[in-house]
Amino acid sequence: EILRCLVGSEMCIRDRYATIVFDIPPHCRGFGKESQEVHMKNQNLYNKCTLCPRNCGADRNHKQTGVCGVTSQLRVARAALHYWEEPCISGTRGAGTVFFAGCNLSCVYCQNYEISELRRGIEISVERLAEIYRELIARGAHNIDLVTPTHFTHAVFQSLREPLPVPVVYNCGGYESVHTVVFLRKKIQCWLPDLKYSDAAAAERYSSAPDYFEKAVPAIEQMFRQTGPYEIGADGILKKGVLIRHLILPGQMKNTKGVLEYVAETFRKGDVLFSLMRQYTPHGRAEEFPEINRRITDEEYEEAEAYMEALGIEDGYIQQKESSDQSFIPVFDGTGVERAAGSHTKK
Repeated sequence: EILRCLVGSEMCIRDRYATIVFDIPPHCRGFGKESQEVHMKNQNLYNKCTLCPRNCGADRNHKQTGVCGVTSQLRVARAALHYWEEPCISGTRGAGTVFFAGCNLSCVYCQNYEISELRRGIEISVERLAEIYRELIARGAHNIDLVTPTHFTHAVFQSLREPLPVPVVYNCGGYESVHTVVFLRKKIQCWLPDLKYSDAAAAERYSSAPDYFEKAVPAIEQMFRQTGPYEIGADGILKKGVLIRHLILPGQMKNTKGVLEYVAETFRKGDVLFSLMRQYTPHGRAEEFPEINRRITDEEYEEAEAYMEALGIEDGYIQQKESSDQSFIPVFDGTGVERAAGSHTKK
């Protein structure tokens, strides 16, 4: 049965079945009790950056920018309560969302183009980032929602040295390296990856990442390996687990069906949540690509939803048409990033 929710223009759906296959590559094994700290001390992650599948090798510690477009200096565009994630993330009080500048995918249609491509943001310290978490929690945030944080893995790790009283959500584009996911395994309770593409041609055309699917799949399976089946508390908030998102692109139904088939074939009922998103609105450079320079049609979304239902995917969310309204896009004006004048946050 489909249960309509008022939060975030989402509708809640439940239950499904399938099988699961996962493994961890040999080079990612052996991260014991102390090994995360040892690894951090003995290997500077930014000197020759290999945090994401781009493996660009940029010396980001010495002012070189990686494919992500940023150096190692933390840069944050917005930190505020956010009410338009899936209901199990935003809840009634909002997610404590921190938007980082830069991105390793640079999708041509990105709705956060101001920060992913233009890299708008304010430079802050790791200490300030940790303070931001506490400020958001004090305001009632259900969780700390880190948006596109991979290129600042080192800083995120350090900012989470002390455990938080709420779940930490890793909200990413899905184009992740397994070793980075493993590195963060003791710090992240909820993984919120996109699974944008199953089709290599679409991934190359719109994100310059023809290997997207082959990199995203093992990363997502490692996320699941670390959390196990999802758990939602009595308050309706995700406490641990993986929520996979897929944004339907105009005219790309083959791509969407490939993603749905992967999820249905890989995960069992109760393993992961899935969000089928219809909020696509042309942004960024979308006008340069006529085939995606429009919103998706009702027929396209209905076809995707019907295919999802036929595959038996029921754990998760579908979106209402109103979700494609631009009013849901945050303003990246530095809200909440700098310490308020006269404030003294307890450390």
